[in-house]
Amino acid sequence: MFVDEALIVCAAGRGGKGCHSFDRSNPRRPRANGGDGGDGGSVIIEARPNIQTLLDFQFNRNFTASDGAHGGSNHKNGARGSDRVIGVPAGTEVIHQATGDLLRDLDAIGAQVVVCRGGQGGRGNDRHHHAAEGLPGEVREIRLKLKLIADIGIIGFPNAGKSTFISRVSNARSKVAAYPFTTKNPILGVVKFDDGDAKVLADIPGIIEGAHAGRGMGLEFLKHVERTKALLHIIDFAAVDGRDPLSDYQAIRQELGRYSPALVSKEEVVAANKMDVPEAREHLKKFKKKIKKEIYPISAVTGEGLDELLNRLRKVK
Repeated sequence: MFVDEALIVCAAGRGGKGCHSFDRSNPRRPRANGGDGGDGGSVIIEARPNIQTLLDFQFNRNFTASDGAHGGSNHKNGARGSDRVIGVPAGTEVIHQATGDLLRDLDAIGAQVVVCRGGQGGRGNDRHHHAAEGLPGEVREIRLKLKLIADIGIIGFPNAGKSTFISRVSNARSKVAAYPFTTKNPILGVVKFDDGDAKVLADIPGIIEGAHAGRGMGLEFLKHVERTKALLHIIDFAAVDGRDPLSDYQAIRQELGRYSPALVSKEEVVAANKMDVPEAREHLKKFKKKIKKEIYPISAVTGEGLDELLNRLRKVK
């Protein structure tokens, strides 16, 4: 199951108590020798490899760091509490739920953010007149929001052939069938070229008319388009069931713009799919009269035109 949002509760450790102790080897001049308590551990969120989803946080929502150890006599300071490090996928935004502030966008493996700082340990009486209690650690509710990191986002109406395309050209294996909404989760695939170069593709499902307002599944997945460097717009030129390629193209572009104007300014590559269907050629002629862009005729089923399209996608920077 692909899960791209989660709400968790994080609690840092409490600082240990300072020690109230005296060296009474000289009864006439006892000396304070109580050590400091250790600081509490912090809660840290870190982007790690080999994690693709936030599914685990549906079952485990509470994360706590260790308390600091208490100070001891003879000037012994307590140990610092252990940090709690939480692994998430790269591309996860870490948001303070109460304020809505973005604490950090963990957009690369190894990126991390401290979301709750441990409480300070209490001072012992060896440096003060009396020992002090440790301070409590921070407690925060944190929202995690995953946005996939991919070079190219594949968009288009359901049943346009996106899943067939990504299955054919990459290592992704998504379900393919002749009905809409076969793909209910974003699918990542990697296209590798002969010289060792590679592009990460993301099949973004569920974008239909009204997606920006929550119709279908589009609102859930439009956010994954935001990180992509370019968009591959696959259109069904077989135009079965009375569909019109031009109307489909314009509708998807409109949904992108309504969700975020920045999306329509992204580099876009247009692929006219299902060229193996005889009627598709005539539909392509009409389309080219209206849309003055370079268009790549392909058939994801037969492989026609895929080499030319991949060479174009390879140029995405």
